[in-house]
Amino acid sequence: MPPEKLHWSDLYREVVTSGLCTGCSACVVVCPYDVLDYDDEGSAYRPFHVPEMGGTDNCTYGERGCTLCTRACPRFGSWEPEADRFLFGREREESEVYGIAQDVILARAADPELIKAGQDGGLVSVLLIWALEHDFIDAALVSNLEGDGKTWKAVPGVARNTAEVVASAGSRYTYSANPSAYAQAIESGAERIALVGMGCQASVPAIMSARKAGKVARRFVLTIGLLCSKLFDDAIFPELFEARYGLAREDIVKMNIKGIFQVWTRDGVLHEIPLKEAFQWTREGCNHCPDFAAEHADLSTGGIGSFSDWTFTIIRTDKGRELISAMLAAGAIEVRSAFDDDPDAIALLRKLSRVSRRRWPENAEQSPRRIPVVSA
Repeated sequence: MPPEKLHWSDLYREVVTSGLCTGCSACVVVCPYDVLDYDDEGSAYRPFHVPEMGGTDNCTYGERGCTLCTRACPRFGSWEPEADRFLFGREREESEVYGIAQDVILARAADPELIKAGQDGGLVSVLLIWALEHDFIDAALVSNLEGDGKTWKAVPGVARNTAEVVASAGSRYTYSANPSAYAQAIESGAERIALVGMGCQASVPAIMSARKAGKVARRFVLTIGLLCSKLFDDAIFPELFEARYGLAREDIVKMNIKGIFQVWTRDGVLHEIPLKEAFQWTREGCNHCPDFAAEHADLSTGGIGSFSDWTFTIIRTDKGRELISAMLAAGAIEVRSAFDDDPDAIALLRKLSRVSRRRWPENAEQSPRRIPVVSA
């Protein structure tokens, strides 16, 4: 069928029920008829179609010509080369195993309070605060913790000021479909929106723009990606942390992964859990995701490497480079060369990117698997 005719029934077959769906919620966000919804209960994290308008596997509006859901999906069709060409004007070379990049640096907030409040140097927090204060964005789509934070359920949220950015800081390691906070941002009056999310979400603005997915695409002006190997089902809290280690979720105040699962509790104690013990709670949507390095973000950030108080950062676009340069000139951040100061982190980036790319099924669109696993 011609691409301009592909709609929910094609998305349902090719992505939603094939194991390729990451649960990013982009299809739900762009649906103009509200016939798509999102299930974030248990371990689902998947879109669904309301039965009244075509059933679960078809769409009456799609039959009439609406194709927005397929145009927004970052795992439908030839998504990777399309996003590459839109962002960078070319497809990646085989040697670019972690995607097209201008530079790789270590960066952190100059404000020690932001370093303390954030994760691995607090760069994402200071980026959002800078962009808000300097009239670059009106709001950011982020991840928050539900309610008072004691359930540790990650939920989409909107940050419009410094306090809301700081409240969203830190890593969860369970899933939050951050793009789904788009409607909330628009209701608050935002027109220029930043998206913070893992690779599966970081590809959303580029794909929407490349496929001309309307007004939603035009409102995304900055994408900050998070390096991510996998996330875990919410069941990891009662079934692993509490059942095996006696760590009740209401007592947990911070988590991190540094080759091992690190969990801090309210009494100040650090608990370390072998990462392999967590693998059986790997979220289904992560099993085939090929993008460790958030390859379609303006800036990709994470906590890999030797320095726990610096953010490992990949500068990908001119927009990302200009933002980093302006913040550095103003003294808002500190920067070091990752190639010079942490070559082991560069090697780990390449390794983890290759591992993730092997996940993409051989019978699916081939572009994510075309980079040889022996690439440098």
